[in-house]
Amino acid sequence: MRTLSLQGLVALGVAVAVLSGCERPPPDSIQSGFRGTAMQQVYNPRILADQADLNKAPEVIPAVSSEGPKAKDVYQNVQVLGNLSVGEFTRLMTAMTAWVSPQEGCTYCHNPANFAEDSKYTKVVARRMTEMTQTINADWKTHVAATGVTCYTCHRGNPVPQNVWFAPLEQKHAKRMLGNKAQQNTPAESVTLATLPYDPFTPFLLQDQKIAVNGTTALPTGNRQSIKQAEWTFGLMVHMSDSLGVNCTFCHNTRAISEWKESPPQRVTAWHGIRMARDLNNAYLEPLTPVFPKNRLGPTGDVAKVNCTTCHQGAYKPLYGAPMAKDHPELQDRNYGAPPAAAAPIAAAAVDPLAKPAQ
Repeated sequence: MRTLSLQGLVALGVAVAVLSGCERPPPDSIQSGFRGTAMQQVYNPRILADQADLNKAPEVIPAVSSEGPKAKDVYQNVQVLGNLSVGEFTRLMTAMTAWVSPQEGCTYCHNPANFAEDSKYTKVVARRMTEMTQTINADWKTHVAATGVTCYTCHRGNPVPQNVWFAPLEQKHAKRMLGNKAQQNTPAESVTLATLPYDPFTPFLLQDQKIAVNGTTALPTGNRQSIKQAEWTFGLMVHMSDSLGVNCTFCHNTRAISEWKESPPQRVTAWHGIRMARDLNNAYLEPLTPVFPKNRLGPTGDVAKVNCTTCHQGAYKPLYGAPMAKDHPELQDRNYGAPPAAAAPIAAAAVDPLAKPAQ
């Protein structure tokens, strides 16, 4: 039996190291832009197969009649969705239980001794999240289009969405004498283990800091787009790319990344998505901070907030574009089920008794 020489062992080790860096099965490349611009999306079939299971939409509960007594007239303390019929209301509650708390059931939000009371914080949060869902579907069509969202888009059968973010603790030695590390050189999952600033969410998805890389004016006046500032933008872009499972070319033309006129339509959709996440975090989630118990808050005491991964979870469209919202019109229209508003009476024109009659 022959044995490998030292040189052979070294060669074998090098070969193993090289091959271990290769993806199997071979990735697929799909052209997404004009030829010659290197605008291609690269996908690994194995990863796509795993994501397909994660992004399957659940079965739809058959629709029910909108006729009959209203929920607000039959049940107590129905502050949202009261205009639904009892049948529609029960259908949505059943769906929400499957979307959010399939293991815990109704008692995740309700006191079984008195369903009407708000003693559980989860019920207060669920009510506000229902309003947030309606807002997304009604006011942010520039991002969600007609596909819309439901509770399942984020929760996927989990009481707490698996992809949320909190403000991180201050970086150790951030203010040491040698200088502020600016959240760098501390690889984090938020930026796919890169050495970019590990909290690109606070400045852009909570605050309204400028997202830019290239300056449009020469130094020293007017140009505040330094390399350090650009790295925060790169952190957000890396997060978005990973969240959607796409390359930079999904939203940008590689020959002119900053040019809006040469970018695909997805860039506009992403622009609105950033602002949608910022609006939801500030208008709906941050105000709920005092409602949550301490064990549900982050290390700095803030509430869980949304970013791109919260909905997308590796898919370029959440649930690969399954239009779940169309089966729940009550989550698209805040006034669904309400009687139509009476038309305002037309005021009679004032008559001047001294005016001459029309000829």
